[in-house]
Amino acid sequence: MQRGKLTFIRELHHLQSLGEKSVVTIGAFDGVHRGHQAILQQVKDAARRLQLPSVVMTFEPQPREYFSAERAPARLMRLREKIDVLLEMGIDRVVCLQFNRQLRNLSARDFIDVVLVQGLAVKQLIVGDDFRFGCDRSGDFTMLTEQGLSAGFEVNDTATLEIDGQRVSSTLVREVVESADFERAAQLLGRPFSISGVVGYGQQLGRELGFPTANVQLNRFRAPLSGVFAVKVTVAGKIYRGAANVGVRPTVGDLVKPILEVHLLDFSGDLYGQRIAVEFVHKIRDEKKFNGLDQLVATITQDIELIKQWFAKTEG
Repeated sequence: MQRGKLTFIRELHHLQSLGEKSVVTIGAFDGVHRGHQAILQQVKDAARRLQLPSVVMTFEPQPREYFSAERAPARLMRLREKIDVLLEMGIDRVVCLQFNRQLRNLSARDFIDVVLVQGLAVKQLIVGDDFRFGCDRSGDFTMLTEQGLSAGFEVNDTATLEIDGQRVSSTLVREVVESADFERAAQLLGRPFSISGVVGYGQQLGRELGFPTANVQLNRFRAPLSGVFAVKVTVAGKIYRGAANVGVRPTVGDLVKPILEVHLLDFSGDLYGQRIAVEFVHKIRDEKKFNGLDQLVATITQDIELIKQWFAKTEG
């Protein structure tokens, strides 16, 4: 499938018309779960019918992160992962608009004029009927519909998807991931739950303790899950079994934001600078604080043995 385009907009005055009229949806699309996928299909169908490009607009940071990063919901996926999935699904263009003071201060009417009409040249807008916008959140679905009549664009409600009687949403996926029900998470997402990122340099603590780890910074105050897990790690197209910890390393006490640390089983080599994808398959235990490094090493040794046994049982 041919990949679409990505456009980052840091300042509103750079949001010029992207060329031709378009079919647009707006949202966080965190996780790009099956509910989102139903909306994306709506957008692609309308774009095909109107012979116009399909566009997804999202924001970075997310508005709730802008106003209160420490209390914002944990992200299900990193920005790069989200953009990759949106483009792989056949969206023609992803527009990522920086959420800053200028955007935050836009009135609802100015948001329509500056962002939707002048910027995106919207012909058809597909958003949920609970969509709110503008500095005082006065903009809603009714206002969009009314303004669209005079501005020349149509507004349609998004599709809603239910699985086993539950509406699929990012909130539901977060709850399922946090509870480590990875089978249910895969059902809601349409793919296994995973976290990907570039391996960076840490303090080499795992190597000193005898368990070298590949560290991926999550760069968030909260992670969607926490604890020790059996994982499958994809590196350069090859899949390895591994043990992963997501958390703040309370025994060492050196972190404020959580980090993903992965120890690959039956692997030796240098992973620094490489992009890895970590699929979570089974939870071993919660993260906890130990009375010193000796107890930590003993527990990690036990964790790895339990993970090896779990893989042998499920794959054998």
